[in-house]
Amino acid sequence: MNLNGKRSFKSEKAGVLGLDIGSSKVKLIQLRKAHTVYAVAAASIVDIAGDEDGNEDTEMNTVRATRKCFKSSAAGTHLAVCSVCGPEVAVRDFKFPSLPEEEIEGAILLEASQVCPFNLDNGTVDYQLVPNGEDDVSGVLVAATNKLINNKVQLAKEASLNCVLMDVDGLALLNCFQQCEECDTDPVTSEKGDRAGQTIAILNVGSSYTTLAIMTHGGTPGLPFIRDIAYAGNDIVNTIAAKNDMPIEAVKNILSGGEDLGLDTAAQGNDALALQNSLKKACRKLIADVSETLRYYVAAEKSAVIEKIFVCGGFALVKSFVELLDDQLTARVVLWNPFDKMRCDADQPCGDILASKGPAMAVAAGLAMRSI
Repeated sequence: MNLNGKRSFKSEKAGVLGLDIGSSKVKLIQLRKAHTVYAVAAASIVDIAGDEDGNEDTEMNTVRATRKCFKSSAAGTHLAVCSVCGPEVAVRDFKFPSLPEEEIEGAILLEASQVCPFNLDNGTVDYQLVPNGEDDVSGVLVAATNKLINNKVQLAKEASLNCVLMDVDGLALLNCFQQCEECDTDPVTSEKGDRAGQTIAILNVGSSYTTLAIMTHGGTPGLPFIRDIAYAGNDIVNTIAAKNDMPIEAVKNILSGGEDLGLDTAAQGNDALALQNSLKKACRKLIADVSETLRYYVAAEKSAVIEKIFVCGGFALVKSFVELLDDQLTARVVLWNPFDKMRCDADQPCGDILASKGPAMAVAAGLAMRSI
């Protein structure tokens, strides 16, 4: 999807960067594709400095982090693909009776004005038609506010990068999953393993938003389903901190350190069992929202039960979190690192980053797989 209103670019030989500018971290990936196999040409992840005293310029901190991320990656291009998510973004499927080609765009814009939770006079709409073997017109539309789009474009510009394409987090995740699975296709039988025809879900748990993306993999693909949930890592951390009368930064340090909350954390002056129970309680709302969305999707699409949920995002790196989801949700839940089957170029020391932080960089990877 292109939310920039630009449809043609002169592409550099080095390709594009997948630039995921989040609320707490900036992630950058550059990929190189040889035949059907991806290799990582550059990768970096940088924390955005906090605003503890309320005096810091959050936007400037984000620009600094983006500059640092780009510099440390030693990427070979300034062309970037960025993405947006949240309540100012809408992804919807549509289906109309057969229409003359010149009337399709008008019908889609009318549909967008009816389903988007914001005024389209201040937004941008793009769409993709999806052939379904019938005479009707079907596809998916994406809309976002101009303010949100322009903000991401400006952040990239101030970091000396050129945002040439704007995507949506959920679609980037699905794109990454599809591309990785295509690379994993058996070259003799063209089979895509044991997931062909299955409906799968990807759950990206970030700091400010959780994105749930659903699609049918292989077989006869359906239209993508995307939902951004306004309950994510920061909410879980804040709930744990309040429950245990701990500073938010102390909780973040424990979680970001990858410490299992079921282990002895006496050094931090907290009871391990209390922290483990707090994590479970803090995740209740997220689990309820995800469960409700999955039930809605299955009912609306008359789909088979979703069998597997692939979890990624920064909060997915917290030990015990994926296991907790697997215990509470009806589908099997697994940690997803899209770089498990990608190698780094020989001159790039990015292997350690991708092995330890790969699940947090799934959106960036999907953006890097876009073409312009």
